[in-house]
Amino acid sequence: MKILVTGGLGYIGSHTAIELSKDYETVIVDNLINSNISTLKGINKIGFSKIIFEKLDLCNLNDVKSLFKKHPNIEGVIHFAALKNVSESVKDPLSYYQNNIISLLNLLSEINERKMKINFIFSSSCAVYGQSENLPISENEIKKPALSPYGNTKQICEDILTDFSKINSKFNVVSLRYFNPIGAHESGEIGELPKEEPQNLVPYITQSAAKIRGKLTIFGNNYNTPDGTCIRDYIHVVDLAKAHTCALNYLLDNKGVNNEFFNIGTGKGNSVLEIINSFEKVTGKKVVYKIGPRRPGDITAAYADNEKALKYLHWKPNYSLEDALLSAWNWEKNYRKT
Repeated sequence: MKILVTGGLGYIGSHTAIELSKDYETVIVDNLINSNISTLKGINKIGFSKIIFEKLDLCNLNDVKSLFKKHPNIEGVIHFAALKNVSESVKDPLSYYQNNIISLLNLLSEINERKMKINFIFSSSCAVYGQSENLPISENEIKKPALSPYGNTKQICEDILTDFSKINSKFNVVSLRYFNPIGAHESGEIGELPKEEPQNLVPYITQSAAKIRGKLTIFGNNYNTPDGTCIRDYIHVVDLAKAHTCALNYLLDNKGVNNEFFNIGTGKGNSVLEIINSFEKVTGKKVVYKIGPRRPGDITAAYADNEKALKYLHWKPNYSLEDALLSAWNWEKNYRKT
């Protein structure tokens, strides 16, 4: 079975491609805007079978048509390709609406035109919930207005997929609502590699510890949390990657599934300060930080009720927070050769 992985040279996509390579023929497409071609070398070094790579832009419909013409036997799609920086989306919302929505519409347009039978997994986010008043957050939570254009694009894309699945019985879709992926592959060959200054907490911590960056800024310490810093559900990226193969198997085993949503997280929240303290403990490296103002689009706390994924996807997180932080540091050292 041939599986298409869009944005497959990105952080989560690359780890998922490795898991897929155990059982499936895998085709990665990526436009390399926020990824690096060197990741392909790492994937093929540790993957279980050769990965096919196609460089193209999903926002270009002709590129999408050419892709499906070259690979007409695709039976599954895992759609990661999207811009994902919350604060950047606040500053440049049009880029996020254009990229994240048009890329999905082009994929669905070609799938529809070709009348393809497709199992589709969408890379969604806990950002679709907005600022939830209930913790942990379950899939039954009523979605509130998104706090950023990024979160809004994920809400819109989920709605598009829901509407499309209603009129296409050959199209089965699962949306995985990620919480906060961290860590790296145990080989140290691939990990989170921002092209510019990291916007996520853990890669900034590792780059700071490696003397690539200066002080880490904690965006706000006056939130309504025990230590005043934001709380998130941090999940090891390999656990998250494995959730995609579980979701694909779920669709293959349950032919009647048309449109489902699953939270993918550990079910536990940790604050920014807890992450810093844990990193220092497992690595022996000191993290120098300062307190800055709150960042637009950030929510106070979010962590998952993951019972639905545990029950129906037969998936569970296996790695600890300490495992994830140590693997992130090992990746940083391997990449920087520090």
